[in-house]
Amino acid sequence: MKVAIVAEFYPRAADPVLGVWAHRQAVAARDAGADVRVLVLHRPLPSLAQARSGLRGAARAAAAALAQPLHATLDGIEVTYVPFLAPPRPKSYGTWGRWAAPSLAVALRALRRTFAYDLVHAHNAVPAGEAVRRAGLRTPFVVSVHGGDVFHTEPGSPAGAEAVRAALGGARLTIANSAGIEQRCRVLGARATRVVRLGTDLPQRRAQRHDAPTVVTTGHLVARKRHADVMRAIASLQRHPDLTYLVIGDGPEREPLAALAAQLGISDRVSFAGQLPHAQALNETRRAWLFAMPSADEAFGVAYVEAMAGWLPAIAADGEPGPQEIAGAGGGISLVGAGDVSAIAAQIDRLVGDEHVLHSAGEQARATVEHAFSWSQCGAATVAAYEAALS
Repeated sequence: MKVAIVAEFYPRAADPVLGVWAHRQAVAARDAGADVRVLVLHRPLPSLAQARSGLRGAARAAAAALAQPLHATLDGIEVTYVPFLAPPRPKSYGTWGRWAAPSLAVALRALRRTFAYDLVHAHNAVPAGEAVRRAGLRTPFVVSVHGGDVFHTEPGSPAGAEAVRAALGGARLTIANSAGIEQRCRVLGARATRVVRLGTDLPQRRAQRHDAPTVVTTGHLVARKRHADVMRAIASLQRHPDLTYLVIGDGPEREPLAALAAQLGISDRVSFAGQLPHAQALNETRRAWLFAMPSADEAFGVAYVEAMAGWLPAIAADGEPGPQEIAGAGGGISLVGAGDVSAIAAQIDRLVGDEHVLHSAGEQARATVEHAFSWSQCGAATVAAYEAALS
């Protein structure tokens, strides 16, 4: 079976962490028996935020985007970067599929001359799924929905709603990353659906733990991840004066979070590691005592299972599709009410205050990931979805 994967979020020379989960799923599908090639929708322009950061920052971002090689081989998979132009993201993102479609159509036809793919797999309805639909090829396609389409793009504008519904309606199969997202896709017009959980590597041994009790959050620094709630919870736990908070990732909330740490009087116990290469981010995450990310709009959350694979208990928000999916598969993850700082503090206190409880929760976390969230399981489920779409 030959599959052409189309994605917007995918590792680039200037950002090897971007969409690394999409690449790992491609590798997992390849290892499970599919022959895959990847086309990456690449907009070689700085984002609006980068453009507003000043002439020098915008110039650097533009130079990095323009310097992206058009061809690469990542873990043995051939990747082609397909440039397209589109207006700034905030108000026009729902239309990006139509902007990307002409260049993607050319790239798909060129790929077919050397790689006669049976199926196209688009990551996200917008822009990839809509661009594939508009490319006008007769090859069947499937769409993976990872959350952004249903949480932001579809309700964000009439154009976004139209594009998401058209892509899901045109796909032979919609692949959702959790049962909650699958239900939303059905409401939005998906003809057939299937859940395929993303995965993680399984380290052979525990990482060397920090001496001081450490809570870690790994993810983009945006408001919906609710780092501030974790920070406030840590500040409230006066019976753990040596408790520290490690923040891995970068984003627009970094300065506000640093200011909050100062306001709470815990700047000396909060470390901002910035964005790290994926392997390094995993290693640093797994040296902590526990993982906490009580975020909103969490369709799945690979960061949870990556931490749990390293024997870290996790804390997440109740009512979110991803954490609910993970908790339904086993133990090792605690769900707290959205925005409930006292509940977060109570869970942290329960874990760091008793070594036996911490160890037991870590063992449960690891067992849950081994049972349900390995990359080999993801690869097998992805290939089974491809086979179902083609049948």
